[in-house]
Amino acid sequence: QVQLVESGGGLVQAGGSLRLSCAASGSISYINTMGWYRQAPGKQRELVADISRGGTTNYADSAKGRFTISRDNAKNTVYLQMNSLKPEDTAVYYCNANRLRFNYWGQGTQVTVSS
Repeated sequence: QVQLVESGGGLVQAGGSLRLSCAASGSISYINTMGWYRQAPGKQRELVADISRGGTTNYADSAKGRFTISRDNAKNTVYLQMNSLKPEDTAVYYCNANRLRFNYWGQGTQVTVSS
């Protein structure tokens, strides 16, 4: 089992920045891709960005140029730096880890961007 604990969400004004962190614990060996997803009220959960163990990144179009995903394998932690936030970025952000074809999820952290 893999446990994921997110932190760093909160309330910010449009144009502001937030940094999300997600620390993995438990059976952390063989964790491959880690990423961030988000779910706004009434909408499906969607990928924001992910990063492979080797550092290859993938971003949703909505995140390109504003968000940066990074990873510290020694700390088993993935980060999401979010800049130039918009009200439409408001959602619950979930950390995800893929290990041996299983997906694990964190409990989610709320990000609210006011206009």
